[in-house]
Amino acid sequence: MAHESKGYALVTSFTPGPNNIMSLDSARRLGLKKAFPFLLGVTAGCFVIMLLACYFNLALYHFLPRFKIWMNVLGSLYMLYLAVKIAKSKSSTKDNDHNGGYTFKSGLLLQFINLKVILYGITVISTFVMPYDASYIALFIISLLLTGIGFAAIVCWAVFGALFQRFLNKYERSFNIVMALLLLYSALSIWI
Repeated sequence: MAHESKGYALVTSFTPGPNNIMSLDSARRLGLKKAFPFLLGVTAGCFVIMLLACYFNLALYHFLPRFKIWMNVLGSLYMLYLAVKIAKSKSSTKDNDHNGGYTFKSGLLLQFINLKVILYGITVISTFVMPYDASYIALFIISLLLTGIGFAAIVCWAVFGALFQRFLNKYERSFNIVMALLLLYSALSIWI
């Protein structure tokens, strides 16, 4: 993967989103060990979404090559939207009494309604992978790599949730601004 794609994958995977926030919350509520089935479900669902994104993009590349520029535009706009949303976000770790729902199945199914993961897969594949290699084996390997990065991200967030809840609440605004600026850089790097 190119330098920009690694940066985009890391920034997008580690910024706040449904997977990361729920991983943080599950570990905070249940402990890291009991949250692990949820984390594995998120990972399995992410892999399926990455594979689907690869083959969706492959079909578009073969049948509608003019669609690539629009995918780049939409991907860039989505990254800008995420940057603004992250920069403006309020605290996402509010307590409530609900402990359930963090299962393998819920983590897996979350990916099919998680717009961040779906658009992430479509964007990273169309922008950073397809122009260089569109072979089936490359797309499968990239799907594994992107899933591995995603797994690392959710595990990090879960560990933070279990260990550093007080610290994250105190500095959440600064953290979000830094992540938003990194996403803005990723969006601009598509065109530079």
